[in-house]
Amino acid sequence: MWVKICGITNVDDALYALSCGANALGFVFYPKSPRYITPQNAQKIAKQLPLHVKKIGLFVEVTPDEINLTCKLAKMDIAQIHFEVDDAFLRALKVPYLRVVRAKEETDVEKYSGTLRLVDAFVESFGGEGKRLDLSWFTKSDNNNIILAGGLNPDNIVGLKALGFYGVDVSSGVEKSKGIKDHEKMKAFIQRAKA
Repeated sequence: MWVKICGITNVDDALYALSCGANALGFVFYPKSPRYITPQNAQKIAKQLPLHVKKIGLFVEVTPDEINLTCKLAKMDIAQIHFEVDDAFLRALKVPYLRVVRAKEETDVEKYSGTLRLVDAFVESFGGEGKRLDLSWFTKSDNNNIILAGGLNPDNIVGLKALGFYGVDVSSGVEKSKGIKDHEKMKAFIQRAKA
């Protein structure tokens, strides 16, 4: 299973996540988030990472130009679009992107069906609160195109493997405090996801 560790704020957490087998690291470019990182600090971390690791920038309520500029400066590979945008917005992006579904009800999980997408529980603050989705919503969906987020941790990761998600995205479930990862939890989460 593909694993993304989100909310990276320092190089120690980034390198430890990779040593445990993480496929991607997420950097939050949303100033209202407690896990916010400046593009300059993200770049310092990105420069120390192997090229094969996907570096994903999370964006909320910004313009395509801001995303393009930040991704270039911070050396991001992919932009994670955490808000509603139209096709013209997506066409203006100069980087690959991952759309996010902030699911409020079961029918939401089929949004952007046929594309690889991240499905997270709806919260007003755009994630990072550890709110879980109802897994019964995914019994009939095309889960091999879904990266599941929201309320995941080392204790519940094993239970959702039978649903066949492409990947998982964790942030608060592997933290000591907001923006600082707990290395033992991170290791356990990645090992169980990939077992």
